[in-house]
Order: sequence, then C-alpha cells, then structure tokens
Amino acid sequence: MFSAIARVFRTPDLRRKIWFTLGIVVIYRIGAFVPAPGVDYGTVQVCLDQGNTTGGLYSFVNMFSGGAMLQVSVFALGIMPYITAAIIVQLLRVVIPRFEELQKEGAQGQSKLTQYTRYLTVALALLNATTIVSLARTGALLGCNLPIVPDDSLPVLLLMIATLTSGTVLIMWLGELITERGVGNGMSLLIFLSIAAGFPAGLGQIWSTQGWRVFGIVMIVGLLTIMAVVFVEESQRRVPVQYAKRQIGRRTVGGTSTYIPIKVNMAGVIPVIFASSIMMLPGILIQFNTPQDGTTPPQWVIFLSEYFGTGSHPVYMILFFLLTIGFTYFYVTITFNPVEISDNMKKYGGFIPGVRAGRPTEKYLEYVISRITFPGAMYLGVLAMIPMIAFVLINADQNFPFGGISILIMVGVALQTIKQINAQMEQHNYEGLLR
Repeated sequence: MFSAIARVFRTPDLRRKIWFTLGIVVIYRIGAFVPAPGVDYGTVQVCLDQGNTTGGLYSFVNMFSGGAMLQVSVFALGIMPYITAAIIVQLLRVVIPRFEELQKEGAQGQSKLTQYTRYLTVALALLNATTIVSLARTGALLGCNLPIVPDDSLPVLLLMIATLTSGTVLIMWLGELITERGVGNGMSLLIFLSIAAGFPAGLGQIWSTQGWRVFGIVMIVGLLTIMAVVFVEESQRRVPVQYAKRQIGRRTVGGTSTYIPIKVNMAGVIPVIFASSIMMLPGILIQFNTPQDGTTPPQWVIFLSEYFGTGSHPVYMILFFLLTIGFTYFYVTITFNPVEISDNMKKYGGFIPGVRAGRPTEKYLEYVISRITFPGAMYLGVLAMIPMIAFVLINADQNFPFGGISILIMVGVALQTIKQINAQMEQHNYEGLLR
C-alpha cells in the first residue's frame, strides 16, 4: 500500500492535483467553523453542550454540512442546496422536453443544464438560509433559550442570510475547482468530507457511553457493511449486445460484441434522500405545532409525536423502508429508458442475441430492469435502516457513524476517486495504483 502511495506522489502532474485538492479541503473545513456574522459563537457552544438539539429533524442536513449547520457557520448550508438542485434538474428532464433535448446535445447541452443547476442552487440557498436564520433567531434550531443572535435587527438578519447564501455559492465554486484542477468529482469529495468529519465524534460517543465491547461490535458491523456495499456497488448485470457487420464503401464495420452494464443499485443514494426528506415532514409539523407555554398539544400532534417523533417506532421504520423501496423503483423508471436504448441499438445495427429488435428488445430490457431493481431496492432499504436499528439496540444517535446513507456515499466516492487516480497513473506510468 505504501509503495502505491509513493508511486502516486512520484507522478508530478498527479502530485500537483492531489496537493491542490488537499488545499481546497483545508479551506472547506476551516469555513465550517467560522461563525456567521451576528452569531454569538460562545452561546452556540453552550447550547450544543446542553445536548438539546432537535436531533433527527436536522441531523440529516447537518451530516451533509459536516456539522456546520448546528455551528451556524458561514458554511452552515453545506452542499445540500446543490444536491437538491441537481436532483430537481435531473427529474425535470423527464417532464420538460427542452431539458431532455439539452441532455442529448452533448457537452454544450450539459453546460447549459449545469448553469440552470447553479441558478436553482442560489434560489434554494436563499430559501434555506432564511429558514435557518429564523430558527436560530428564535432558538428553535438548537433547542436552546439562550440568545444565539443577540442583535436580531433586520440589517443583521439580512447580512446573515446573504452570508449563508454566499457560503453555499463558494462551496459550489470550490467543488468545481476540484473537478477541473484536482482529483475526483469535487462535489462528491466535499460530501465525502462532510460525512467523514462526523465519524470521530460519533465513534467517540459510542466508546464513552457504551464501552469498548459495544465499540468493537460497531466497528465489526461497520467493516462488514463496507464490504457489502463495495460488493453490491460493483455488481452489475451485463446484457450482451451484438452488432451486425455492415459494408460502408470498401470497409466492413461492425461485427463486434459488447454489453449493456446494468448496476444492481442504479438509483444510488437518491431514494434514501427522498425517503428521508418525506419522513422529516412529521417532525417539522410537530415542532411548529407544539405549544411553547407547556399546554397540552392537539391530539394529532400527540399522535405524530408517538409514531414519528423519535424515529424508533416500528411504524416509522416500516414506512421508511417501504418509501425507500418505492422511490428506488420510481427513480430507476425515470432514469433508465428502454425505448431510447432500443432505438439507439436498432439505429447502429445492434441487437441482443435471441431477442428481436424493436418492441421485443424494449420488453426484454424492462423485464431485466424490474428483476435487477428488486434486490437493489431491498439492499437500499436495509442499508437505510441501520441507523434506526442501532438507535434501538445500543441507544446510539440517529446520525450513526456507520449509517447506510453515509457508508453508501463514502464508499461510492472512494471507489470513484481511486478509479480516476488509477486511470491517470496508467496514462503516465503504464501501471495502476494497485498491482
């Protein structure tokens, strides 16, 4: 392993890209601890030490910001507005024909879609910044009665909103810099860092509260989870495709064999994000409809608090599991188009052995997708349940360090980055990262 790392740093171009990426990482992590203007940093730390934060309601977003949101720092919004904007633009390709046309135009159309994603990111950042500033002003963000924002005048609040929005724009720019001049996909790496930043605190909490035996069990379960994620993420169903020979002038082209790689988990982490967003709605309703004067809340608020307040009730867990499976099928259906693939194959003289071109090929691909999506959906559902199971068994925090979505993102980003480094090393040295 050490010899492989040494080979990486012996390649000048790759070494320069890695140092550039590490420099951006340092800037990103420093920004997560710089308080926004108008925020009393000392009061924020006191509120965090009291442990009265709303936990499950904001832990999901806080995970993607690397803990910056509950610190109310300049990077409090993290990369979440960009993730949401990218998902919305991707879904709009199915609804808006113009977006679908841009997707088919190649690099120029993709550049236009990226521009739309940036504009939508700024709009979502303004909306999210206004929400966070409002919650911080009232103390609801940290569940603390101490004044987090001592001066809540309009100019100060507007300055805070502008700062948080600018922080998201800066993060988006840093991610694009990594993609252009560094190693790996910049946005994915920043998400990786945000999640990894919470691992030491999460593992330390388990060690201090549960002891070394439970800590050892958690580490073993985490290792097995990582192995399972790597196995499934690299698994694929290869549909063979044969291209017929064609005579073009004096040349004979075609006659080659290839395959269509269909991953077991084609949806990635998107279904878990969708399901988590839906399951956050009851918590928001509970928070904004619970009387602050200690009086008895309405009956429907008591019902939501009992079944959806903590995230450990069986009804909550079953519904979350079913939503993850449903969103997996939904996302795969709108992103994988058998009709388009069949038409492209027919246009270039390709066919699946034993299957006629045209409509039979579409039906065959739909059949394969439906069969391969089921184990992928079950895999995502089980993976998403790990933090909830840990919460029930060992009383761990909902933001469990080896939670399904965090491990899935980290392993996926790590595999993608290693493959890119390996490809660049092969270009320079004819030898990959690992022999």
